[in-house]
Amino acid sequence: MAFDRQREEFEARRQRALAMGSSRRLAERKAAGILNARERVDSLLDAGSFIEAGLLATSARPDMRDKSPADGVVSGFGRIDGRHVGVNAADFTTLGSSSAEIHGKKQHYVRETSRRNGMPLVNLMECAGGRIPDIMGAAGIGRAGEGSRYTHPRTHPWAAAVLGLTYGGGAFTCINSDFVVMRKGAVLAVSSSNVTSVAIAEDMDPEALGGWRLHSEVTGFVDSVVDSDGEAIAQVRAFLSYMPDNASLPPPASATFEEAPGARALDTLVPESRAKVYDIRNVIRAIADRDTVFPLKERFAKVAVTALGRIRGRTVGFIASNPMFKGGALDPDACDKITSFIVLCDSFNIPLVFLADTPGFLVGAESEKRRLPGKIMNFMAALEMSTVPKIALVLRKSYGQAYLNMGGGKADVTATWFSGDISFMDPAVAVNVVHGVKPGEQPEQYGRLLEEVSAGTTAYELAAPFMAQMVIDPNQTRDFLAGMLEVLSRRMTNGIGEHRLSAWPPAF
Repeated sequence: MAFDRQREEFEARRQRALAMGSSRRLAERKAAGILNARERVDSLLDAGSFIEAGLLATSARPDMRDKSPADGVVSGFGRIDGRHVGVNAADFTTLGSSSAEIHGKKQHYVRETSRRNGMPLVNLMECAGGRIPDIMGAAGIGRAGEGSRYTHPRTHPWAAAVLGLTYGGGAFTCINSDFVVMRKGAVLAVSSSNVTSVAIAEDMDPEALGGWRLHSEVTGFVDSVVDSDGEAIAQVRAFLSYMPDNASLPPPASATFEEAPGARALDTLVPESRAKVYDIRNVIRAIADRDTVFPLKERFAKVAVTALGRIRGRTVGFIASNPMFKGGALDPDACDKITSFIVLCDSFNIPLVFLADTPGFLVGAESEKRRLPGKIMNFMAALEMSTVPKIALVLRKSYGQAYLNMGGGKADVTATWFSGDISFMDPAVAVNVVHGVKPGEQPEQYGRLLEEVSAGTTAYELAAPFMAQMVIDPNQTRDFLAGMLEVLSRRMTNGIGEHRLSAWPPAF
């Protein structure tokens, strides 16, 4: 047979590259239930769909070629549920999947090919940081940065999974992504504790430096936390099911859907008394199609809820204040969380539904120190610049600037349940500010003044001057939202917005 010798050599080289790095590390991962890079790719993609790029690439240093199969990253293209995607999967068993010239060229190739051809990019990340000594010295750092791109203009969705120790370039790739899921036990940081212990005399536990609790509860960099590689990959697949292939397309719709239990009984989920708390997430699950709610950053800024979902098969983004936490008062982190979500949805043509039940913003010295005024204005800027359909609905109360930030008077349609209470501030607070009478003082006078102030804050007072276009029964909410989404989506060319927020910084 022709080419026998060449074919034999070719197959031997392929097998060496497919074997990846250290056999000891591969065995350790298997024993710990952690997938290797190729197993992760196989789990992510439809069977038989992977086309690998750079299998036979190696380190740029001749002395390292035999020790750098695929130069520490598995790259290529495949399908998820029949849809094309690009994928870069770090192989930590090969030189810690450290950042170096060829390693970077491979990832850049897949990124750019995905961008030019309008398909999502998935980054399955582990990275020991920059590869020493490849990037040491002026020429080394120059080659490492040459041709690199550290922006993501949101022309196509990026999804990332933090699946181990992830430093330097690997961390930056995750931060630039539209969705980040993190496996417990993984770490995301600029530099490892080995660097910080020398550079700044700070010897930290990796978990404290960049573990899942920090990034899901404090920084908000991580959208979802899971226990295993398999769950992380399932989360990536689920996220992409709500996303269009690229920003020039509408998000995918489902031809079949089922109404959730409770959709016709929302008045049983929300207490009539504004003083009583409840969990708005139960309301969202009742409004959306059954089992379609996909929360983002659920552990971060819990007073704000941001979630993807579907209403009669149509992908939507839910933004809500949650009275279960801080009484529904929005804080600086909530502003960041909501702003980030508006940017995501506007960039990928996803209509927004605001559900407001909030006493306003959480004012005070601590909020001012944390730059609340600026956060509020960033939130408002994103809201006003977004061009996707927006529906604002007041459930019980919505006071002050938060009324505007939650879409009141700013959305394409402002509506309220008949239980809505809308004003510059809580009537109880207004009585004290205007009349100097506090609750518990002069009960008879306080009650009379409260009744007077409250008379002008009802849903009907907002509807009378047509500042609310609709007043609805709570149990009509799903039908109302579905109907208005159909109306509002017609104004966009094939469901595509203007993407004014696509260049908004990824972390703010």
